[in-house]
Amino acid sequence: MVSACDVLAVGAHPDDVELGCGGVLARVAAAGRTVGVADLTAGEAGSRGDASTRSGEAAAAAKALGVAWRVCLGLPDGGLSAGQDEQLEAVVTLVRACRPRVVLLPDDGDPHPDHAAAGVLAVRGAFLAGVSRWAPEAGAAHRPSALLSFAGPRQVLQPTLVVDVSAVYEAKRGALAAYRSQFDPDWTGPGDSAPQTHLSSPFFLAAIEGRDRAAGNLVGCETAEVLRAAQTLAADEVVWLLGNGC
Repeated sequence: MVSACDVLAVGAHPDDVELGCGGVLARVAAAGRTVGVADLTAGEAGSRGDASTRSGEAAAAAKALGVAWRVCLGLPDGGLSAGQDEQLEAVVTLVRACRPRVVLLPDDGDPHPDHAAAGVLAVRGAFLAGVSRWAPEAGAAHRPSALLSFAGPRQVLQPTLVVDVSAVYEAKRGALAAYRSQFDPDWTGPGDSAPQTHLSSPFFLAAIEGRDRAAGNLVGCETAEVLRAAQTLAADEVVWLLGNGC
């Protein structure tokens, strides 16, 4: 159930937000911010795990991060497009319903086509949500104050912000561990041959953690996540998001 939130994280598939900004979500949730997560698709086109399996994993991961709610918009996996009005309206409806101050979204330079499309869709949807005459039936206009993009799993961003997530990194590990269908090489589902993929390789999650450790090294902490401003970013928004002493 979607309700008002301070921070909205948008991903193309279940597990995207955990990989890219799971530590940030755990940190701000622990500091008392209300966090919502929206998966644009159910990940139904993935090589491992069906939509039902991935939905259950996503719910467990959300619990591990301490977010308030998670929703799947049911857009087509492999077919995300900011040029489709019905997809834009789904994002606009979401933003107007939960009215976040900050939106975290996939970087539009991500080499995965769905991730990049999700980033563009989220940016356009967040803007159009503030245009009262665009789809007025989708709710009262609202525009988030800050949009920040997170890196895809095969991407290294030039950072606007490097966020220390050392204190909550176990929550990120726990959230990723929930996605056995994606990351566990020994997982087999009912009627699923579970082919080995890049994500289920022994080094994939180690590489993600290695990237987070490298980001931490940039600012002198154990682990961190990198965010890039997707629009002009006011310093007050960073203070509001991260300034609670967490």
